[in-house]
Amino acid sequence: MSPDSVPLLNVSKLVKRFGGFHALDGLSFHVSSGEILGLVGPNGSGKTTAINVISGLYAPDGGEVVLDGASIGGRASHKLVHHGVNRTFQIPKPFLSLTVRQNVEVALAYGGAATTPPAIADLLDEYRLTEVADRPASDLNNAQQKMLDLARALATRPRLLLLDELAAGLNPAELDWIAERIQALAKDGMAIIVVEHLMGFIEHITDRVIVMNAGKEIFEGTLAVAVKVPQVIEVFLGGEHAA
Repeated sequence: MSPDSVPLLNVSKLVKRFGGFHALDGLSFHVSSGEILGLVGPNGSGKTTAINVISGLYAPDGGEVVLDGASIGGRASHKLVHHGVNRTFQIPKPFLSLTVRQNVEVALAYGGAATTPPAIADLLDEYRLTEVADRPASDLNNAQQKMLDLARALATRPRLLLLDELAAGLNPAELDWIAERIQALAKDGMAIIVVEHLMGFIEHITDRVIVMNAGKEIFEGTLAVAVKVPQVIEVFLGGEHAA
């Protein structure tokens, strides 16, 4: 993968406060089309908050979120979908009473992808959902719900895809399988930000990582270099970086 010279997304001095707590405290980074960027750090470092602000779930309290030259900070999630931003969640959020197929149909209908949307049958097949397509989403196990979450996001043809702990709970074979699919999406030009605690998985799929602590970036580069930096080692002391 060779990222474009001009980033698709620029996050600059991003601030998010909850009362007196700064969940994000001047965070800056960028990601380009065709690039997989990892956000890593201990619990409470601000990783998911960053994704929540970028995806429109939270409005920023300071700084900028710029997508393809346009400021998108504070725009609602349902509007950002039409600008090419979509995501998955740590805890999947399908419409539980709808079937798997209906969940994807809703995303396709609402997404209004500027380019030709993917076929539902192809999405269901690609993410191993064909056999459960006509079952309610409430019947799925956690791994299947995660794949449905991803299929719904991809139905809207995002330019920027945000993955929040998609790999959590998957077995080694499933991790290899989903890693291949994420890399294929990037190869086709999608910009992808991955929040994950599984460092082996992160090392396998990312082009760069941003190591976060207390809402700030403390390192940017490859994970192979990050694990040799004293400040990064100190932040992860306690074993959270073990794959």
